[in-house]
Amino acid sequence: MTVSETDYEHEPARDDSILEIRNASVTFDMDRGESRVLDDVDLDVQRNEILGIVGESGSGKSMLASALLDAIVDPGVLDGDITYHPPDGGPIDILELDKQGLKELRWEEISMVFQGAMSSFNPVRKIRTHFVETLDAHDDDIDEGMERTRGILEDLYLDPDRVLDAYPHELSGGMKQRALIALSLVLEPEVLVMDEPTAALDLLMQRSIISLIQEIKDEYDLTIVFITHDLPLVADIADRIGVLYAFEFVELGPTNEILENAAHPYTRLLLKSTPNLEAPIETMQPVAGSAPDPVNVPTGCSFHTRCPLATEKCRDVDPDPYEVGGSHVSHCHHWADAREEIPMSYDLESIDTGSETATIGPGETPSRTASAEPVVSLDDVEVHFEKENGFLDMFAEPETVAAVDGVSMEIYETDVVVLVGESGCGKTTLGKTAVGLQEPTGGSVNYRGHDIWDVKAGNGDGDCSWDEIRRSLQIVHQDPGSALNPHRRVKSSLEAPLKRWNGELDGNDRKQRILSLLEHVGMSPPEDYIERYPHQLSGGEQQRVALIRAMLMNPDLIMADEPVSALDVSLRVEMMDLMIQLQDTFDTSYLFVSHDLSNARYIAEKTGGRIGVVYLGRLVEIGPPEQIIHNPQHPYTKALCWATPELGADDDGESPIREIDIPDPTDPPSGCRYHTRCADAREICRTRSPESFAVPDDELHDAACFRVDGNHEYWDSESITDGESITPESE
Repeated sequence: MTVSETDYEHEPARDDSILEIRNASVTFDMDRGESRVLDDVDLDVQRNEILGIVGESGSGKSMLASALLDAIVDPGVLDGDITYHPPDGGPIDILELDKQGLKELRWEEISMVFQGAMSSFNPVRKIRTHFVETLDAHDDDIDEGMERTRGILEDLYLDPDRVLDAYPHELSGGMKQRALIALSLVLEPEVLVMDEPTAALDLLMQRSIISLIQEIKDEYDLTIVFITHDLPLVADIADRIGVLYAFEFVELGPTNEILENAAHPYTRLLLKSTPNLEAPIETMQPVAGSAPDPVNVPTGCSFHTRCPLATEKCRDVDPDPYEVGGSHVSHCHHWADAREEIPMSYDLESIDTGSETATIGPGETPSRTASAEPVVSLDDVEVHFEKENGFLDMFAEPETVAAVDGVSMEIYETDVVVLVGESGCGKTTLGKTAVGLQEPTGGSVNYRGHDIWDVKAGNGDGDCSWDEIRRSLQIVHQDPGSALNPHRRVKSSLEAPLKRWNGELDGNDRKQRILSLLEHVGMSPPEDYIERYPHQLSGGEQQRVALIRAMLMNPDLIMADEPVSALDVSLRVEMMDLMIQLQDTFDTSYLFVSHDLSNARYIAEKTGGRIGVVYLGRLVEIGPPEQIIHNPQHPYTKALCWATPELGADDDGESPIREIDIPDPTDPPSGCRYHTRCADAREICRTRSPESFAVPDDELHDAACFRVDGNHEYWDSESITDGESITPESE
């Protein structure tokens, strides 16, 4: 049957429901048993609301999204009832639609925005072709549809001509994601399902997309289901939030109720585990334990194995939804006790930190005494790349990208420096240069007073060898799954550095050291892990193995490239605590790369480290986390603070940036590189690049902005932002 022909026997639970899900389950038959990845889910989606769906990786979020369009891939089996109520006509039983009916439903009535914009576009076709093919496949008038497309792209602050005539690789991540949103809207659907649409984006772009979602919801009269693992991200725009755990909803209610008075232990613990900029770091604690295997979900309440309030009833009886106030429901037998026993306030005396590394009081930091000589020092470092030309441009001069452009920095014993900034700003290149993995095109990098590249070339003084440098400067990659050899067991991967650098150890000694370290990082019993392959480990377990492998070198400095960005919010604090614990054990230093200012604040404040802010190849500000967060001096740092989502924080709606997209790194702006986006830019910023100024009353705090100097001629220069609109967030 088609969409227009179908009928449904049940009446809607509420007059304003646009989607009703009843007893929805998704199962996969596996060799080791039935895998249930969605478990008897009931849900009403209200017309014109933004419903936020939150949960850890593997909790069933994406399966729910696919189920709403009856798009579960084989051999998955979807059971239950899913009913769509269009604005006109009778209800539609989605699971009874034939192929033609599903074609009409998808994109025309319910549209999907997927997580990976790059993988959603054909890389060898221009963006325009994707829109034309979509319109043609649904028998829509192409001329009218393309005119509609141009309007949608403009509403998303994109230049239609530039975007439509570009190939996907020619657009930034944020531009691709907005183009994908435009593609999902081109057939004017009623419901937009967004599956982690901002997961791969930077803070500023995430904030911009979130603001745009609210705008397009009102402009196009949409109902939006927003799926994410990052609760603070969706809290500002969602009308309601549903929390998924172990393939079923454990709590559902109005956003303010969930944030201020959550009634399920998992929700309350999840909120407490989320890194942020304001709460004392001692209140941020990981959720103990791990999510269940879909083949072996516990009986009774699925959370009881991790819940501090679990009783015999929880182990035996799966809780039905308890009404805890208005439209707020919690699947917990002890929801009232949860509100009493799991406090959300910042009562430091009541917190059991569980480790000696987390016992500092508010406003304090551990003592990290800088050595007389830095471990690694960078002096006016430049790293310039020539961008490869395409076939048609083979005779043109290659474009140069200044990935790092004149950066000086020092890293000391047991030091922590966290580099933050948007994708493409040069922070990873800077980090790789600091640990000798990228040769600079200008300036110098020194390890304990020895120029790294002179030593490699054999021009050193003989006091330091290249082998010593390579052993002392290590890296932990962002994706441990790809960094670990998939064909090697854990034991083999961890034995390799011991065989090379500790040849005096025999096989039994190596095994005992590896078992001891696995136990030390919480992979217990270690005998169960030592023979596993990487694919048999969770993301957090893979990252632990990668950390152990780096630490086995006894390095002086580890560059950790986004080591927690791929982990669930509930695991990030746990992983950062582990890194701090290993630092104390091995007396190493960290150069930590992150695009998330909350994570940067957590590890830098807990270790007495510093945060460095990188923009278009330059270090624009560096200082203690307290100063960077609460007294930022550079406008770009202020923008990053503004873009960081905060649970329960008031949003003043004022945007500190004038342009959403970062400039082309092959043609950076003259003068101050941030002046094209800066709300405080003046004429002098167009032509002169600011040097680094010491911030008054803080010898560790420097910022490359004229505004730091109260007597600078900047203050007499004419503003270049008067009368300009700040888009899109302040409108």
